[in-house]
Amino acid sequence: MKIYTFVKETGKHVTQFDSDFVMSRIVVTDSETRIGCMHLGTAGVIGGHVAAADQLLLIVSGKGKVSGQENEWVDVHSGDAVYWQVSEWHETRSETGMTAIVVEAEELYPGRFMNVK
Repeated sequence: MKIYTFVKETGKHVTQFDSDFVMSRIVVTDSETRIGCMHLGTAGVIGGHVAAADQLLLIVSGKGKVSGQENEWVDVHSGDAVYWQVSEWHETRSETGMTAIVVEAEELYPGRFMNVK
């Protein structure tokens, strides 16, 4: 398990086409990719399981705790991106609620674009 950050400070300021925003790149994939949004309520849990593919959990609001194969719990909050490789056991919990985008693909390389926290 690795924890990355995808906050504004790691992005690039874009001004093309009269734009004014910061783009934080996350991943580029060549294989089939699945993207979903998970909403954990109070005492929400994504039960412990083995990753069927590389998984990247992007915390967009709230906070929680994640655990990997080492069974060590790590606090996460909005702006954090948690990466688990295929076959890695993991679990996610939130006492107060959390919303996250999950990206799953055969090969993800978040370290190419984000900094390890």
